[in-house]
Amino acid sequence: MRGPRVTLDQWRTLQAVIDCGGYAQAAEFLHKSQSSVSYTVAKLQEQLGMELLVIEGRKAVLTQAGEALLRRARQLVDQAVDLEKLAASLEQGWEPEVRLAIDGAFPTPVVIDACKSFAPQSQGCRLLLREEILSGAEEALIEKKVDLAITGWVPPGFMGERLLDIHFIALAHPQHPLHQLGRKILQQDLAGSIQVVVKDSAQKRTRDSGWLGAEQRWTVSSVSSAINLLINGLGFAWMPTHVAHQYIIDGTLKPLDLDIDYEKHFSLYLVFSQPDFAGPATRMMAQLIRDYSRRYADGQPSCADLRNQGCENQ
Repeated sequence: MRGPRVTLDQWRTLQAVIDCGGYAQAAEFLHKSQSSVSYTVAKLQEQLGMELLVIEGRKAVLTQAGEALLRRARQLVDQAVDLEKLAASLEQGWEPEVRLAIDGAFPTPVVIDACKSFAPQSQGCRLLLREEILSGAEEALIEKKVDLAITGWVPPGFMGERLLDIHFIALAHPQHPLHQLGRKILQQDLAGSIQVVVKDSAQKRTRDSGWLGAEQRWTVSSVSSAINLLINGLGFAWMPTHVAHQYIIDGTLKPLDLDIDYEKHFSLYLVFSQPDFAGPATRMMAQLIRDYSRRYADGQPSCADLRNQGCENQ
């Protein structure tokens, strides 16, 4: 069987010219001379017998055929990189690092317990944990920045395993004006108050979530920052019940007595970036997260339980 006429390096060079915006930029990115990059692309076109690039002004632009071929070539280059990673993992027997993205709504105690169990078995494997909000973990998966993610949105082309259902409850400081109304809190009451929201950590695929009807919104970068604003009497917010629980018990925060039984909730999923290439350390961490998630889910209070607790603290 005749082998391919072109090489992965040629496709990678073409990809760099397009992604970097030109031959000079591609040469800098690839640590090659500009003449070498130009020759490689010219040779590729000669071997294929078709024009892949045209120059418009100072920019190299793909032809229609070039666009179609480069789409497939990107997959080939990515697969070659994946094969090299797999070979390195098999050679070592244990990957040097596990990269994990965790949605900010995921219970911290589950992460801590999983890490505690992982540490004595890790064989020196590094653990990189990144907390993400809303679309952040989804984006990290798509861009292959992590090996494993806990996310509320499973991107197309990936398969997720449901871990936990996260429920959110509306709350504010006991002295907040919303608690002083002496009646059920209406939607227009919320609209006239400051709502604290946590910003989506994704850079390209951002989304909003939950009730966002307040005319004034204060946006923070983490759940802990939102809590700090609330306990200082600044605004109201929907917080995960597992985060709100202790603050409600000790009377620091109080659930809002809404006229409509509005509950915000969503499921969190465990997703492998590339399940076929996941090493033993990544798989071990995934199993630990599964195990501790099941244990944690059994003891979680409901929104009704927390609202009742808030009433008892009056």
